[in-house]
Amino acid sequence: MLEAPTQITHQDLATEAIALIRQAGCEYGEIRLCRYRDRSLTARDRSLSNLSDRVSAGFGVRVLHQGSWGFAASPRRTAAEVRRIVALAVEIAKGSHLTQQTPVKLVPVEAYQDSYRTPIAIDPFTIPIEEQAALLLEINERLLGYGDRGIKKASSFLRFTQEQKIFASTEGSLIEQTIYRSYPGYNCTAIANGDAQSRSYERPPLNCGYEHIDRADLLGEVDRVATEAIAKVYAPKGPSGIKTTLILKPTNLFLTIHESVGHPTELDRVYGYEANFAGTSFATTDGLGSLQYAAPWVNFKADRTQPGGRGTMGYDDEGVVSQEWYVVKEGILVDYLTDRETAARLGRGSSNGCAYADSWYNVPMVRIPNLGLEPGPEGGSHTATLAEVIADTEDGILIDGIGSYSIDQQRRNFQFGGDAFWQVKKGKVVGMLKDVTYQAMTTDFWKSVDAIGPKSEQIQCGTNLCGKGEPMQIAQMTHACVPVRVRDIFIGGPS
Repeated sequence: MLEAPTQITHQDLATEAIALIRQAGCEYGEIRLCRYRDRSLTARDRSLSNLSDRVSAGFGVRVLHQGSWGFAASPRRTAAEVRRIVALAVEIAKGSHLTQQTPVKLVPVEAYQDSYRTPIAIDPFTIPIEEQAALLLEINERLLGYGDRGIKKASSFLRFTQEQKIFASTEGSLIEQTIYRSYPGYNCTAIANGDAQSRSYERPPLNCGYEHIDRADLLGEVDRVATEAIAKVYAPKGPSGIKTTLILKPTNLFLTIHESVGHPTELDRVYGYEANFAGTSFATTDGLGSLQYAAPWVNFKADRTQPGGRGTMGYDDEGVVSQEWYVVKEGILVDYLTDRETAARLGRGSSNGCAYADSWYNVPMVRIPNLGLEPGPEGGSHTATLAEVIADTEDGILIDGIGSYSIDQQRRNFQFGGDAFWQVKKGKVVGMLKDVTYQAMTTDFWKSVDAIGPKSEQIQCGTNLCGKGEPMQIAQMTHACVPVRVRDIFIGGPS
């Protein structure tokens, strides 16, 4: 046993915890020793409005004793504290057993002794904050340079994360991971013509280093963003109460994928483990292998291994190696997002590695991995570039970026907005619109997709702010996708 805290490494603490868990007679146990660093800068107009550079560190222990979970955590990483927290987690598991209805079972997992690190060229935390702040202020200054034409507000941001984790389990795994995430963007608001309208630009949040903060690209989009915000102020409102054809860019489509495909296929949500925060799911297991989720040419693939993906890592928080799999194949629901517990309940032989906790003091739960819409195959009958789709559309609306959204408690019925809209008439983009929303039933929407962009138009869009659970946890994931055309979708706008 370990006695001198000043000489103990994190690996030593992990080894100590696993030995104690085994001594307690648990069927399974794990420890995660974590350190998170988050840097956030926000500039509003000509000043820096927010700057934070925070570190959170500690460890969490989870045990399975007589089929019941117990979890405890602490910020004090010492041998004595490890002993106390392991004992507490075991006691909590014994207490949970008193109200147990069905014993928890886990699918097996291989043991790994491994390490993983996000490939980066530049560590964002080595870049002086002054340099980062100066970039944001320069972006805002250029946006505000359109003040005589109506741009009255500008904001910009940079977000960086370093996530370090050591995971050890009674299965024999000892895994060390370091994940980096980077995310820049900005927004401006035009006020004129008795109206106020905004326009945004972001480089998608990705797992990479400061090389993702492409100064030339960020500054190069300023003129377009500002002029489109101004054009929105003078644009007519979109039509309301009709069905039309939509052409959705990846910057809009990714959120529709997230809400109507990602969350409904989280297996804990399907089983009702998650219900109080954003509901359960219509995609129940009796439809697995038969539910027509989308048109036959639509495929959704989960991939925890894709380069740069916001959900990319070597292993999940149960020590399951990252992998890729279809969730919807040729329009049919064929799989779910699972952890070891839900996979066992489904009767599967293994988890597909979707367990994730956003901190050392939270319990891992099923989270959406990178989940993307596969591009149309080269030469496919429903494959078309964005230009080809526009040229082939008699009457429709082109949508870019995200706006307001809502979805019901079973993920059946949704409504989405956007950041910019253009009318398409007789194969040409003829003018800007504003205040457009679209709504549909999930399966009706995806069955109505009749054109899908090629691989060359794929963009790794995604979110850095996906909430789930109570108390809420935040996760990140990429939804790589291409432009699509969707027929006969109901649209409406503010009266």
